Amino acid sequence: MIHIISDSSTLYSIESAKKKGLSIVPLNITVDAQTYRDFEDITSTQLLTMIEEHKIPKTSQPSLGEKIDLYNELTKDGDEVIDIAMASGLSGTYQTAMMAKNSCDNPDLVHVVDSQTLCGPHRLMVDTALEMASNGATSKDIVMMIIQSRMQEESYLVPVDFQFLVRGGRIKGLAATLGGALKLIPILKKGVDGMGLDKFGVSRTYKKAVNMVVEDFKNNGFDSNYTFYISHAFNEELAMLFEKKINEAFDGAKVVIYPLSPAFITQGGPGCVAVQAIKMA
Repeated sequence: MIHIISDSSTLYSIESAKKKGLSIVPLNITVDAQTYRDFEDITSTQLLTMIEEHKIPKTSQPSLGEKIDLYNELTKDGDEVIDIAMASGLSGTYQTAMMAKNSCDNPDLVHVVDSQTLCGPHRLMVDTALEMASNGATSKDIVMMIIQSRMQEESYLVPVDFQFLVRGGRIKGLAATLGGALKLIPILKKGVDGMGLDKFGVSRTYKKAVNMVVEDFKNNGFDSNYTFYISHAFNEELAMLFEKKINEAFDGAKVVIYPLSPAFITQGGPGCVAVQAIKMA
């Protein structure tokens, strides 16, 4: 048997994942020296209240000990584990999983894969892996699916509050100060192989920012065969605008909207919107 494991980048809680036969080890959020597990110990609304009270949240990767214990439990009878981790360039989650693999009782039965993405596309990879495992696919087949699919994915982020990106090391303080003063809206694009976020462009209005992202999808050969994901931090208006423009540009494409988890609101800031597309191999 093959067990699929991941983290809360998939936007699954432990309970919702369990119903699908998926094991989740959540990311962590720390506020005022108190650590909360993503989705489990804190809601997005509770986090937003803390931010409004001028508290500064930080994120950290899943617990190493929890990963090791889970690997040991699932492999004790000879079953295999595939852990599909959030992009290694955006989190230490993959590195933690590799440390857990090397420290567990049966490392040869544990396969850790870097999704090189997050949120919607990450979730689709995990869902596809679950389906393949239930249909008798080998671990090699599932790992190859992830490797091939991550080559057909793109991600953009449109933030509202520069300071969350500054604290996360996404942009430099001076650029943030100037951008805020000029009322510029930054658009970030996932780097090659999921290694961080690169500056894609700036816009003076959110409508133009939406058009820039959709146009870049078109220029890079994305079409209605891709699944588009829009994940937002309490910004339904901008999410709906992206959905409208994507539907106009890619007739018949599947578009899915998710609310972001507390961990990703911490990273992108309240109001941020992530726009992604993927075509599964």
